[in-house]
Formats: sequence, C-alpha cells, structure tokens
Amino acid sequence: MKIIFAGTPDFARVALERLLAAGIRVPLVLTQPDRPAGRGMKLQASPVKQCALAHGIAVAQPRGLRLDGKYAEDAAAARAALEAAGADAMVVAAYGLILPQWVLDLPRLGCLNIHASLLPRWRGAAPIHRAIEAGDAETGVTIMQMDAGLDTGAMLLTEKTPIAPADTTATLHDRLADLGGRMIVEALELAGCGGLTATPQPAEGVTYAHKIDKAESAIDWRLPAEAIGRRVRAFDPFPGASTSCGAETIKVWACEPLREPPAAGAKPGEILQVDGGGVDVACGAADGAAGVLRLTVLQRAGGKRLAVADFLRGHPLAPGMVLGGGAAA
Repeated sequence: MKIIFAGTPDFARVALERLLAAGIRVPLVLTQPDRPAGRGMKLQASPVKQCALAHGIAVAQPRGLRLDGKYAEDAAAARAALEAAGADAMVVAAYGLILPQWVLDLPRLGCLNIHASLLPRWRGAAPIHRAIEAGDAETGVTIMQMDAGLDTGAMLLTEKTPIAPADTTATLHDRLADLGGRMIVEALELAGCGGLTATPQPAEGVTYAHKIDKAESAIDWRLPAEAIGRRVRAFDPFPGASTSCGAETIKVWACEPLREPPAAGAKPGEILQVDGGGVDVACGAADGAAGVLRLTVLQRAGGKRLAVADFLRGHPLAPGMVLGGGAAA
C-alpha cells in the first residue's frame, strides 16, 4: 500500500515511523511550515519533517489547502504533488490544517485520522489535556474516516487505555502516540483487504477539546484541591500551571491533594504549612469541605523544576503567605 502522510508534532512523528517500519510506502509527507522556536527563535522543522527528510521522503509545507483561499498558490502546488504521488490513502495525525473536500476525495481509500480520544468524546485540538483536566478514568485512540466536519467522521478502530492518577499530558501523550502508531498500521492492513468496518459516531456524548490557552495556566485557588491537581497534570508540559507569590510567578509541576480540611478561616491560596516534603496550600470547597493541596515540585521564572526542599533554599515560603495575590487576613 502507498500512502501520503500529513502531520506535524511528535505525536505524528511516532505514527510515521511505525508506518515506515511496517514497510508501508510513503512517497510524500505534508507538514506545517517551519516555525521560529527556542531562545534564538530560529526557524525549526517539525518533528515529522525531520523524520521524513531522514528517510529521504519528499516534503510539502503548504500554508493552506483551499484552492480559492489566501494561499491558493500553495494549495495548487500541493494538489499537483498529491496527485503525482498516486497514493491509496492519506493518513492524518495532528496536521494543523483543515482538509478541504478535494483532499478528502483524492485518495482511493480516503483520509484516515489518528485521534487521541474515544470519539465522540473530546473532538478538537486538545483531547489529551482535556481528558486529564476533566478527571476521565480512561481515554484511547480512534482511527477515523475523515469527513468535512470537525472530528465527526465514522470510527474505524478504537482502543482504550486507563488514565493513571499520576498521568500528565506528557506521559499520556507518549502512550497514546505509541498506541496510535500501532493502530494505524493495523487499520491500513485491514483496509488493504477490505476488512475495515466504519461505524458512525453516536450522537450522544459529544464533547469538544478546545485549544489550550496560556491564560488558563493561572491557578484559581478557589477551585477544589483535586480540580487544581488535575489541571497541574493536564498542563504539563504546556503551558504549565502557575501562581503569583508577591511580584514573582511560580510554576507548579507536581502536587498532591490532601484529605484533611485547612484551619478554620484560611483563605484560598493561603500557605498553611511548609516543610521539605511540600508546601500545603488552602483551596476552595469540594462537597462542602475545603481542601488542601500539597505542592511538591516548583519552578521560578527562568529556573529549573525543583523538588520543594531544593526550591525553598533559594525562595523561602512561609505559612500565612497567600499565593495568587493578596495577604492572609
């Protein structure tokens, strides 16, 4: 089988490598244009482009695919490259561009998408983050036959995986990337012999995983401790959960919700106790009882992630301080 691959970040790179290892021919890769990255903001190729070039695969980087859009010239060049490739299918994983109908219709077997959720739950841009943030017990990967909607196409294969209490977006991402890579190879093998069955997505249970906004990183200490803890894990590695301490911003990378309620009268964000094992902070109410969150890994602006005992040597915190602004009453 011969395919075109469209993807950009590391999640997609894993799938491309699995496809190549399985002996599937990939004459053309589509990926996003090079972007400035790093401290020097130099143009950097996407992980998928780097993988493709390492394997001698032709790469196209159109800024758009609409033949009547702003980047019509790019789209026309991409169309010529796609037609010349003569692929049986296109595999799409976190590509970053909406595929117009002419692309969906071009390959004989259509376009197959690797989506990191159990559809129809968490359609959209940030399914891994939102599943952790919502406290889902499980997630998975759906191989989907793409249509013109936003992750609305028929399901071809699905597989579940539990979300562990300590999972972050980083750890879950890697697990789902491996799962997606294995599943897309299986899906193409089945497609080659007519063994794929398309199942329409149910109308019930649709949720949308909206793109992560940097503004969401600020911790709202009025939330219950468990809700804050989930957001800390969901926003690792990006954008990170942060709080202010006076004029300084601190990122929280690991924490542990505690069962006991804080002292009477403690306000959300108030530091209750500090020792080498953690910084205990009062949070909002959950089921009528206030909560406490123990912060265990912190980072100053421009610094490194540090266990609390190391962090406190250079940045003393004390009971009575209030994170997120203000002072204890």
